[in-house]
Amino acid sequence: MNPAIFAARRDRLRPLLAQHSLDALLVTYAANRFYLSGFEQFDCQCNESSGWLLIRQDGRDALFTDPRYEDEALRHWPAEGLVIYKGNELERLPELVASRLTPGDVVGVEDKTLNWHQATELGKAMPLRPAQGLVERLRLYKSPEEIEALRQACALNHAVMDRVPALLTPGKTEAELAWDIEQLFRGMGASGLSFSTIVGVNGNAALPHARPGDTRMEEGCLVLVDTGCRLHHYCSDQTRTFWVGQTPSARFLEVMDQVRTAQQKALDIMRPGVAMLDVYLAARNHFESLGVADRFTHGLGHGIGLETHEAPSLNSRSKGVLEPGMVVTVEPGLYYPEWGGIRWEYMVVITEDGIDIL
Repeated sequence: MNPAIFAARRDRLRPLLAQHSLDALLVTYAANRFYLSGFEQFDCQCNESSGWLLIRQDGRDALFTDPRYEDEALRHWPAEGLVIYKGNELERLPELVASRLTPGDVVGVEDKTLNWHQATELGKAMPLRPAQGLVERLRLYKSPEEIEALRQACALNHAVMDRVPALLTPGKTEAELAWDIEQLFRGMGASGLSFSTIVGVNGNAALPHARPGDTRMEEGCLVLVDTGCRLHHYCSDQTRTFWVGQTPSARFLEVMDQVRTAQQKALDIMRPGVAMLDVYLAARNHFESLGVADRFTHGLGHGIGLETHEAPSLNSRSKGVLEPGMVVTVEPGLYYPEWGGIRWEYMVVITEDGIDIL
């Protein structure tokens, strides 16, 4: 991506710092670091960091990382703003961050990704203030470039889903089907999966996040597949539920119709200015009218972009309204442990006057 895109994002963040009386923001969350710099979308291990990013109101930003990433960092960040620390100098990070600040600067921190030790040590060197969600506020609204990346990831997802029915052969296990799907994504150009593929046969499909196992498909069974890829850094996420065999059961057709109708009722009201809660309720109220709402056990959808799950959410606790540039999933489902589950999922962009289903 063009470095100017990341610079423009940092410039959009600075007024938010001023609004919150912050001189700087210390970015420690990997997806936010990438969003603002183009450097390292993921941390290498859950107990390690590939680096921290300091965004200042005055524009004198700094990127902190270790020698393993120096060459990569210089592809995205000017040398004068790059601070390299050796692995055994990790404890010096608070001191190094402080060296890039003016005494008395108030620094916002992403408190959900800063551990107690780091926060304690940083607090000795500078005044800290919780500032979770500032970068995420920008990430709520996807740019045309981001929407195009999401559209391409979604198109690849569609192409893979189109091939799934041919893979639904009796005797194949859930795990084998998940592996087939991952190979398809890789062979068709995805950089990876956006999450581990969910495959559930019959009763296992009643587990919304079923882990593929040794259960085998058989003639006359249902198979729920929830999968997504990562392409150009952005994620896709689609769920479809299939029938193995020529003649779906009456119950399968009935539950599928209930789910698809609930989804359509939500889609029908989605446009800028509509409360997110009302979108959730449009689907849930349909299930209520059928007496099956207790089988709808999760929210209606979630934001998607650099991460598979990000703001905003469409659920019973949602606040706020839909706005242009937001991208959300719409994925109602009904789940019966003794029988199975059906879920159907679209990715939807909120446009200036409606929606665009990717």
